[in-house]
Amino acid sequence: MTLIKPTAGETEAGEPARRPGVGRAVAVLVLLALATLIPLLGPSAALRGTGEAAAPGVSGIALLRAVLFAALCVPVGELFVNRLARSLPGAPEAGPRSLAPYAAAAGFVAALGLASVVSTGNLVPHSLADINVGGLYDSRDGKLALVEVNAFLVAGLCALSRRPVTQVWPLAAIVAAEALRAHPTTEHSPLLGSGLTFVHLTCATLWTGSLLHTLRTLRRWGPSETGSALLGLYARVAAVLLAAITTTGVWSSLRRMPAHTILDQLTTTAYGRTLLAKVVLVGTVALLALWARIRLRRAADPLTACSPARVEVAALGVVVLVSGLLTALPLPIRWS
Repeated sequence: MTLIKPTAGETEAGEPARRPGVGRAVAVLVLLALATLIPLLGPSAALRGTGEAAAPGVSGIALLRAVLFAALCVPVGELFVNRLARSLPGAPEAGPRSLAPYAAAAGFVAALGLASVVSTGNLVPHSLADINVGGLYDSRDGKLALVEVNAFLVAGLCALSRRPVTQVWPLAAIVAAEALRAHPTTEHSPLLGSGLTFVHLTCATLWTGSLLHTLRTLRRWGPSETGSALLGLYARVAAVLLAAITTTGVWSSLRRMPAHTILDQLTTTAYGRTLLAKVVLVGTVALLALWARIRLRRAADPLTACSPARVEVAALGVVVLVSGLLTALPLPIRWS
């Protein structure tokens, strides 16, 4: 009896072998599709029963903002983790393939979509004729929208250049533009609000993007002491980032919702409800980060901390989507 060895594309039963990673890729695509429902369906759920009116196209704006934030996280995380990796003795030079050019392209499209809305007076354009590009130069929001569009374009070119580290400057310009956009000059102490948002957004993008790129780097390097050291470095930085995010987030919330009204507004306003959902999600992420840190310190194999870290990065992705929704909802009324 002659034994025929199955080929690489077949199992012993003669059936085509399933390519490794295909099931995981399909699961990720399904989860991403479901995640997009948060900004698309979230406004109606958050606004129900509040008596508040949303701006036109709020669902689309929320989705575009979420894409913009995600596109900001990816290159920021890559730059930071690559710098951490270079500080480790004996670290492999080869890292995962950069996603920064793709993130810049997605961010450019999202920023372009948001700029088109600003150009029509915050109305959803129904045709190219409705878009008034020249009008962007006549308003503060329009100029900030143009800064974000151009900055993503420059960041993409920098990512493709021989010195991708130069992305840091256009990325910083995007964070600054977002911080200024979120606090118009008509509000009380707008510079303070912009400063808080700048720190909050910077730390949030570092936390999310760095964890994603750390996990991708560890997968490329494989099991090694250097990988454990890199994860340990990230964990120490993440603890500081979480403290800064919490401090600036609480301070910003108290500026918009005074302490004696915050409990009521968390349940009776769309902004408050979404903020409450974000707080719960961030608390869950913090617990996952703590679990990963305990495994990193006490487990026989420190890299077992990657399991809760993968769940953590998925939860952070949901936080990004909720953050996009939060920026599109009407701000709460500041009660005296």
